[in-house]
Amino acid sequence: MPPYEIRGCTVADASGLAYNNIGAFWESPGYKLLWTGRTLEHVTANAAKRMPRNLVSDRAHERHQVVVDGETGGIVGYARWILPDRLVGEWLEAQTPAVSIDEEQGFTRAFDKADWSFIDLPGMDDHVHVAKAKYLAGGKECLELDYLAVHPSNKGRGIGSMLVGNGVAAAEKMNVDIYMMAYEAGLGVYKKFGFEILESNVQDLARWGGEGPYATYMIEKKMAKRE
Repeated sequence: MPPYEIRGCTVADASGLAYNNIGAFWESPGYKLLWTGRTLEHVTANAAKRMPRNLVSDRAHERHQVVVDGETGGIVGYARWILPDRLVGEWLEAQTPAVSIDEEQGFTRAFDKADWSFIDLPGMDDHVHVAKAKYLAGGKECLELDYLAVHPSNKGRGIGSMLVGNGVAAAEKMNVDIYMMAYEAGLGVYKKFGFEILESNVQDLARWGGEGPYATYMIEKKMAKRE
């Protein structure tokens, strides 16, 4: 197994991120249902066009990290975290470097031209928004793990654990809890780091013309607060 390294993202990572991220989520029947009639290659190519803008669209709150193969430099895993307002000056090593106004405008044009017309699946994630509003009511402050992806060709190598563990360490340093919506595939990793399930929801994809269950979990890791 090659040595792995964790680092922040730059806009130059766009193609590698698209390959990793779409490849990872293509394993999910629920995600593939969104793209009925489209190929993995088509969705990946258009994700790559959108990626640079996504990386710089909210540099204040978002933190992006990748795990790379130490021998090839290829991206093998990715995580996106969202900071609360009070902590936007923290964890700067995971902040995407700034780009020029001209570059940002070019990224926006590419983003707008990309084909991202997925199928609407009404009500599929309504419960996620309701749960988030409930658990974060009253302005509760937390670090949110918004996205975690490990390409299927690299699963079982501890890559997801590297990314989650790095985020847990950052949360401990910032003295803030972590909240997220998790899928079944990553639940074992989160439990290893002490995340607790707040509630779960399992739906039948037959409701939207698919097959199999669509399970989501609202989970949280509470930190021992320092004064």
